[in-house]
Amino acid sequence: MGSPAFAVPSLRALVAAGYDVVGVVTQPDRPSGRGGAIHPPEVKVAALELGIEVFQPETLRDEDARERLRAFGSDLFVVAAYGKILARAVLAMPTRGCVNVHASLLPRWRGASPIAAAIHAGDAEAGVSIMEMAVRMDAGAVIAQRGVAIGPAETAGELEVRLADLGADLLIAVLPDWYDRRIAAVPQDESLVTVCHTLNKEDGHLGAGMTATEAERTVRSTNPWPGAYVEYRGQRLGIWRAHAISAPSEKPGTTAIIEKTPAIAFAEGWLLLDEVQRVGSKRLPGSVFLNGERGQIAPEVGLRD
Repeated sequence: MGSPAFAVPSLRALVAAGYDVVGVVTQPDRPSGRGGAIHPPEVKVAALELGIEVFQPETLRDEDARERLRAFGSDLFVVAAYGKILARAVLAMPTRGCVNVHASLLPRWRGASPIAAAIHAGDAEAGVSIMEMAVRMDAGAVIAQRGVAIGPAETAGELEVRLADLGADLLIAVLPDWYDRRIAAVPQDESLVTVCHTLNKEDGHLGAGMTATEAERTVRSTNPWPGAYVEYRGQRLGIWRAHAISAPSEKPGTTAIIEKTPAIAFAEGWLLLDEVQRVGSKRLPGSVFLNGERGQIAPEVGLRD
């Protein structure tokens, strides 16, 4: 059970390891992109390539959908970024239960955006947890974990690729012993729980109250979605790559040219814009964008209050 690209390595690893994957449950096809064309989830594409039956219910709350799930006769549900909360009745269907491949070192960062949350918070380390599923979101006992250092300029998209592969490897490594009850899952320490929310488009709007370092982390944590931005000459200016420098700064939102690169003032420093994008245009290095402005950028940009 999974939907985005993060779940594909786990699906492929299960098949490669010889498990009998009797079905794949994923989200319905959705419109995406500038033209609004309908696209299937990445997991559906992989499942069809592997010749596996695909089920795409809008909801798992109605009895018809649940009966379809029961018909698979599953011993185990393996869940990775499916995108829906499973009710108690669904969790009880497989004879051995349900396990989840979660992209954080639980109990830190329960929720829908753990990779972005780890980068945004300035965590030195991210990771994956293989856990037993419970009714409460990401609250089940942990079977195994594995961590990795977060690169100093790593984006959420880049880190997700590494964690997807790491999660697939760890799943295959621990699943046989857990399934045969040779190892037991360990309950999470509830006193250490942190929770992250589902990202929305406004989370990418850089804020006037941020430090330069926090603004840089926002750029990294919202790449590729929803993307960081500021208001520039009445339009959104997307910021895909940036780095902070510590230097005396001015009022937040004030602009300057530093190291031949457009820069924005924040508390405790400046954010240098390494890659930007105007609405309807392609991404450009900050220096090329500056050339298009004939070296005269607007004196300030619009930040979120």
